[in-house]
Amino acid sequence: MVKERARILVVGGGYVGMYTALRLQQKLKRELRRGEAEITVVTPDPYMTYQPFLPEAAAGAISPRHVVVPLRRVLDQCHVVVGEVRSIDHAKRTVTLTTLATEEEGAGPEHMTYDELVLAPGSISRTLPIPGLADHGIGFKSVEEAIGLRNHVIEQMDIASSTRDPAIRDAALTFVFVGGGFAGVEALGELEDMARYAARCYHNVRPEDMKWILVEASDRILPEVGEEMGRYTVTELRRRNIDVRLHTRLESCADRVAVLSDGARFPTRTVVWTAGVKPSPLLAATDLPRTERGRLKCTPQLTIEGVTHAWAAGDAAAVPDVTAAAPGTETAPNAQHAVRQAKLLGDNIAHSLRGEPLETYSHRYVGSVASLGLHKGVAHVYGRKLKGYPAWFMHRVYHLSRVPTFNRKARVLAEWTLSGLFKREIVSLGSLEHPRAEFELAAGGKPPTDPMNDPKGSS
Repeated sequence: MVKERARILVVGGGYVGMYTALRLQQKLKRELRRGEAEITVVTPDPYMTYQPFLPEAAAGAISPRHVVVPLRRVLDQCHVVVGEVRSIDHAKRTVTLTTLATEEEGAGPEHMTYDELVLAPGSISRTLPIPGLADHGIGFKSVEEAIGLRNHVIEQMDIASSTRDPAIRDAALTFVFVGGGFAGVEALGELEDMARYAARCYHNVRPEDMKWILVEASDRILPEVGEEMGRYTVTELRRRNIDVRLHTRLESCADRVAVLSDGARFPTRTVVWTAGVKPSPLLAATDLPRTERGRLKCTPQLTIEGVTHAWAAGDAAAVPDVTAAAPGTETAPNAQHAVRQAKLLGDNIAHSLRGEPLETYSHRYVGSVASLGLHKGVAHVYGRKLKGYPAWFMHRVYHLSRVPTFNRKARVLAEWTLSGLFKREIVSLGSLEHPRAEFELAAGGKPPTDPMNDPKGSS
């Protein structure tokens, strides 16, 4: 029995937000039924994105619908509010938020009160003040960006196939990826594999005509899989004629020319930015303690340090790693920790409401797996190193076991099975991003004056 009625507010619908709310549904089933507890989830999107599948969604191996999990279906005992929290006054137990109806109503932001706060707003792309990046860069954190990038790559192949200008063709077939972490390497590997296959359908575009460039500021890529597997990945990518440049930074991409710190210049229409993440800017609009890097100061029990009735986990939280030998070590901001922290977080909130002792988060990092395209991958799990097909197979098995809901597992497995029996789809649906464009023109709308802003395509 909870000591008193509790209004639990979960900010964010990602890994931590969804799994925490799901755990609370299970742990507080009787209290929810009797009205002694209430769970509200505020999230910008009505779904949770399973990000490890974004590269395969971009390559067309998985349907975009199966990369996301609808929150209203999974969290059927929670009140899901699609909106954004703008500020938090924890001293008054109040949040300020905007919803889809706020602008329509014209009444300004709403205010919501709570008893227990779970902060899980996640992270955003960590960008740098690089000339041209805001105008021409493409991110890779959401399913919309993944599908937009797929459409964009295929459109560039269409442009190269139909132009007689060698400069335009060269720029269209040059693809620059900045960042050698999981997102950058997996996205590059999957899209290069897709484009290589798609080139079979073009009479005048060959795989060797395309330039794929990976730019990484440090001395290695994929540090999570270990130094040896990182070196193997560089060798494997270079064997596929992918230009891997270590100790190199992007200095400018203005005027659609990628200028690197080593002096190289590449005219390109594609610059994909995957160079790390930073905590959500929402954290700066709270009265909660933060670290120098902007993450919330947390205890090993996942409470926010120095305050009561406030909890956090995931990318936005600096959680002490009690398994590390070095003092002051924090858990890495990745999905492996986020999912496990969320489950413990749900348990600890239930313990707190019932006056029971809290549990401590303790989990040793078991390793990582990464896909480098169809039948290619690297893995370092429980000290064992795998590469090639075995690593790729482990990557698929692991993430199939982790994607939420049996519904999504079955659909993803079915798509993988069908993709093994039939050929890849290489259709670009860039016009989906502006579905009213054709009707607007037919109804008397003005055509775009700038061809670079043509609403018919993603480019």
